[in-house]
Amino acid sequence: MKRRTFIKTASAGALALTCMPGDNRAKLPAFEIALPELDYARDALEPHISARTLEFHHGKHHQGYVNKTKTFIKDTDYDGLGLAEIIQKSAGDESAADIFNNAAQVFNHSFYWKCMKPGGGGTPSGKAAAAINSAFGGYDQFVEALKAAAASQFGSGWAWLAIDGSELKVVKTGNADTPLAHDMIPLLTIDVWEHAYYLDYQNRRGDYITAFVEHLLNWDFVEKNFA
Repeated sequence: MKRRTFIKTASAGALALTCMPGDNRAKLPAFEIALPELDYARDALEPHISARTLEFHHGKHHQGYVNKTKTFIKDTDYDGLGLAEIIQKSAGDESAADIFNNAAQVFNHSFYWKCMKPGGGGTPSGKAAAAINSAFGGYDQFVEALKAAAASQFGSGWAWLAIDGSELKVVKTGNADTPLAHDMIPLLTIDVWEHAYYLDYQNRRGDYITAFVEHLLNWDFVEKNFA
């Protein structure tokens, strides 16, 4: 199944927006092919995500994707391009699968760290709240769709809130796939690869998803993406 087809069929609860913001592409953080500093101490998300999880997830897994991306693009046409451009150019090109998978994981993880903060969770406000209410019929319906997408992603992957044209959607992607590869604008993500939660929750992915939504979700970052 082509990536574009997959992400469409993974949509949940999408409705046309009546109050879409302008083009958010320029509003996305300009992530580099580098391991970003976290906006919080490694133990700041406890007890919901442990310092040990972040030590491995951020310090080893994410660093590994950065290192491999740099290795794979060296002396190729991708060398010197921005991270988002590398992802969009390599998407769907089987000969560049290693480049896509690692570059997309650099972006996905850099985005994921921004989606959390100590003392997060709660309900959104401002443009995010208005758009969510319009698209999903209310915050509770949005949370139900997001949790369902994150819980039902088979194997490794991600659940996202994203803009697709004139629609706000909850979608899920497998492995390294990302909304950037489908002309979508990501606003929020939950990492559901096992390394994101297994040290803290073992096989209880649902508990991790609930903790993310109720205690960690950074609505300030999501609101900036709507600005």
